[in-house]
Amino acid sequence: MRASLRGRLRGLWRLLRAGAHILAGLLTILLRFPRLSPEQREIRVQVWSRELLAHLGIRLEVRGPAALPGPLLLVANHISWLDISALHAARFCRFVSKADVKAWPLIGALASGVGTLFIQRESRRDAMRVVHHMADSLRAGDVLAVFPEGTTGDGVELLPFHANLLQAAIAAGSPVQPVALQFVDTRSGQRSPAPCYVGDDTLLGSVWRTVCAPAITVRIVFGVPQPAAERERRAWAEDLRQAIEQLRQPPGEP
Repeated sequence: MRASLRGRLRGLWRLLRAGAHILAGLLTILLRFPRLSPEQREIRVQVWSRELLAHLGIRLEVRGPAALPGPLLLVANHISWLDISALHAARFCRFVSKADVKAWPLIGALASGVGTLFIQRESRRDAMRVVHHMADSLRAGDVLAVFPEGTTGDGVELLPFHANLLQAAIAAGSPVQPVALQFVDTRSGQRSPAPCYVGDDTLLGSVWRTVCAPAITVRIVFGVPQPAAERERRAWAEDLRQAIEQLRQPPGEP
């Protein structure tokens, strides 16, 4: 739907603010991060991500135990280019993301700067390399995050979950925490398709649609962490998918 004049003006103002904030973030990564401790970097990333959402007109709503210590692997459904910033705003974690993101303007540089692990999903050898790296990071007490759908969905139906990266949690003996993301219209509470990045959407088109939209809330619901409990990874992936489906239900609904 074509944005109204008011929506386009609102979108332009949000883009200008967000652009300046992104540039400031890049400068922080280049100039300040080398002198900061890991804990200080994590705080900076979380604060920066919350401010980015605010500049884009997006309210953050967090439910459930968001700040559990590592080692921990987060698994979340994937809807938008905003998902990484939204999860970082809720709690710091290191993402495992498809290699394409590294080439995205500005976003790729930011993702690299906060320690994202990039994977060539079509390469089995590269997937195994990332699994070993993930397992080492989990053993070191890190909090990692993956999108097991492997691509963005429409926010209505969950796609099948790929199980390969769960092998890292099995190898490290780490629990996995399901996380549900939803974008809703702040006023009505109904699902907002504006931030979706799926199908024929372009990144720029999705960004523009998002900033021109009325106020949006990103709702992040953290579930109960699960141990592998002798499940093989495919069975575990399906159980996690069902858990996220439950977390996406409105409060009070079964």
